[in-house]
Amino acid sequence: MMGESSRFREMKILKEIAEMLNEGTELNHVLSQVLKKLLDLTGLQTGWIFFIDEKGSHQLVAHEALPPALSYEQNIRMCKGSCWCVNRYHHQKITKATNIIECQRIEEAIETQNGDHNGLTHHATVPLRAGEERFGLLNVGAPFKTFFKDDELALLEAVAFQIGTAIKRLKLVEHEQKTALKDERNRLARDLHDSVNQLLFSLSLTARAGVEMTKPEEMKSTFTYIQELAQDALGEMRSLIWQLRPQGLEDGLLSAFQKYGQLLGLTVHINLKGVPHFSSQVEEALWRIGQEALANCKKHAGTTVVYIDLEKTKEKTILTIKDLGIGFQYQKGVQTPSLGLQSMRLRTEAFKGEFSLESSPDNGTLIQIKIPN
Repeated sequence: MMGESSRFREMKILKEIAEMLNEGTELNHVLSQVLKKLLDLTGLQTGWIFFIDEKGSHQLVAHEALPPALSYEQNIRMCKGSCWCVNRYHHQKITKATNIIECQRIEEAIETQNGDHNGLTHHATVPLRAGEERFGLLNVGAPFKTFFKDDELALLEAVAFQIGTAIKRLKLVEHEQKTALKDERNRLARDLHDSVNQLLFSLSLTARAGVEMTKPEEMKSTFTYIQELAQDALGEMRSLIWQLRPQGLEDGLLSAFQKYGQLLGLTVHINLKGVPHFSSQVEEALWRIGQEALANCKKHAGTTVVYIDLEKTKEKTILTIKDLGIGFQYQKGVQTPSLGLQSMRLRTEAFKGEFSLESSPDNGTLIQIKIPN
């Protein structure tokens, strides 16, 4: 039977981890801190957490004290490829804390001599879940430790349940924040349309009436100038309202690009390959990237024709936006030259995607986004 000291130690571990999980608000930071605390309190040395989606693809979201055999080249062995625990989890063969007899990733690292494994050859693996919802795996191990006792596995399972519950809570909070942000954008778009947009329209009509009613040429030119400014501001305002709440996105991404291009006075030629089905988050990211690219073309390219290619394969989505305008001097490998282009890059990288930019004077500009499915 478990002694009183062991029970007290386990309660202390669960209490401290629960407190950390309850206080945390940023998911990946919380997981890193909790993993470190778990290893410190249990005397284990190494651990990592995988998020695993419904397709069986994994993402390394937290890790602590990985040996060189696993951490070389920015943890590439942990981020790519598959392994026994991920495969078993995906096929629902891991439903509770389990001893994994030898680690496939470490085995492969030893065979290819990619660094010292520091005595780590085995690990325990525990599914992260809350009710029926599954999120991924918690893996922990220690040098020369080849077996985990039942009470150790029970403790890890209890911790994993705490982590799973916290993940669900934080994901709900994140969803609520995104919904609130979307609602706020819609409210702002309505307010701009109902107030500022109408004022600018009225100003444009008043200026036009002034041109028609005034005889002195100087006054006519002044009213004409006011009317032109009001029309320009009205166009900018409509563009801003579109950016806040794209009225065409409900008809699909390509329709939105076409309508936004028309709003800016651009002719958009679109080529589609594959079935354009995306998650709402990816679709919005592609939309914001395309918006920025079309706006840049309107302001800087010196052309009104834009070519958009959208290709959806089994592995990735590829969005290519090209113009044959005046271009600009850009050298690969240097910092992206504007905030708009930097925003496109950051949006792409948020989905583990690749952003590329090609441009040179008199040769136009090509922007390509590749986002894995």
